[in-house]
Amino acid sequence: MGRAVFVCLLAILSFWSASVVRAEDDYKYYTWTITYGTSSPLGLPQQVILINGQFPGPTLVSVTNENIILNVVNKLDQPFLLTWNGIKQRKNSWQDGVLGTNCPIPPNGNYTYKFQTKDQIGSYTYFPSTLMHRAAGGFGALNVYSRSVIPVPYAKPAGDFSLLIGDWFKTSHKGLQQILDSGKALPFPDGILINGQGRSSFGGDQGKTYMFRVSNIGLSTSFNFRIQGHKLKLVEVEGSHVLQNMYDSLDIHVGQSVTLLVTLDQAPKDYYIVASTRFTQTVLTATGVLHYTNSRVPVSGPIPAGPTNEVGWSMDQARSYRWNLTSNAARPNPQGSFHYGKITTSRTIVLANSAPIINGKQRYAVNGVSYINSDTPLKLADYFNIPGVFTINSIQSSPSGSGASLATSVMGTSHHDFIEVVFQNNENTMQSWHLDGYDFWVVGFGAGQWTQDSRKTYNLVDALTRHTTQVTL
Repeated sequence: MGRAVFVCLLAILSFWSASVVRAEDDYKYYTWTITYGTSSPLGLPQQVILINGQFPGPTLVSVTNENIILNVVNKLDQPFLLTWNGIKQRKNSWQDGVLGTNCPIPPNGNYTYKFQTKDQIGSYTYFPSTLMHRAAGGFGALNVYSRSVIPVPYAKPAGDFSLLIGDWFKTSHKGLQQILDSGKALPFPDGILINGQGRSSFGGDQGKTYMFRVSNIGLSTSFNFRIQGHKLKLVEVEGSHVLQNMYDSLDIHVGQSVTLLVTLDQAPKDYYIVASTRFTQTVLTATGVLHYTNSRVPVSGPIPAGPTNEVGWSMDQARSYRWNLTSNAARPNPQGSFHYGKITTSRTIVLANSAPIINGKQRYAVNGVSYINSDTPLKLADYFNIPGVFTINSIQSSPSGSGASLATSVMGTSHHDFIEVVFQNNENTMQSWHLDGYDFWVVGFGAGQWTQDSRKTYNLVDALTRHTTQVTL
């Protein structure tokens, strides 16, 4: 049975706009060199992708409205790009770092990204968007802090930890690419990593509260996150301050990030930090350690169990995430002052994913069209009116049920359209849908096929905005 998630999007087609960063806020300058290296994340040496010699890459720290000038030097033997997962690219989509808008950086070449964390706060990530480089590393945390003049709806924590968690393969990124190119599906992952390791440790003082920024940096697998004996207070999701509910554990799907506050209010000892796969026949688990500084007792007891295949439980948890309408965001005004629920949508787009066989090979498609990259980035083709690169509306705005095909699919909309988008998942796997350089209101989740009656279940009051949503199996 398929499931659907319902999304509202505001003012799309900044994709086709052009501008430059003109703000006079602070500037930060970086140079990152991308190389191969060797690491043993699962106990055996394998090739990984390093940034300035680090795996995972360095944490990129910014404050609201800062300008980032970041020169990437590619020393790999393949073209390479980085994308800034969740950073809004307002009228500068060519800085987003994906093949649709950027030419890849050739071997021994470099490219300077220029973007601004305009009106943003929160926990984000960056990672490679080219080929299967993400399976080898090149990823890191991207944290945007609020300006000092803008209060946040919680006390300043005693410490701040970034946890990059994701599935990992012993097969090299080139080997995984060959598997996909041969028309086969990816194999099941070999393990789960926390910050590129099988086990990481995080320490703090008893009685104090610490921030945990947790992101799913993997390729294909959702995970459940929990800390033995401790409650998780959810305070922010991909730039949205949320109502501060307490959870025993949280599901985090591919591409998603959450910010948690954890108070060290238990007896002074060490506790398990656990991430385990969701919706998989074989459950993979990674553990870390939460270490009290006055602890003399190592972790002990069974690893806390988490949910495995409870789809309804996961959906109900997602519905419990609500926008905090009374808190400040990156600007000093309540987040509910501009209300999405009172705007009339101009059109509805239904996007249904599928896994067809085309020309004897396993492909993945949306509305029956399996995307193929063009040699020329779509942004350049549009700006210079280069013919033959793509055709507007080469993908329909709803599934037709006709046979699958290959195309450089582009769907046209109008500037300032307010769009209702339905993600329809008819496959037996969890899906993550992401909007590069933008975000959307996730207004509902449902089972089966979407109908117009589904709108009766929409949350038009306090749905949060985010850049990646899951669509359950």
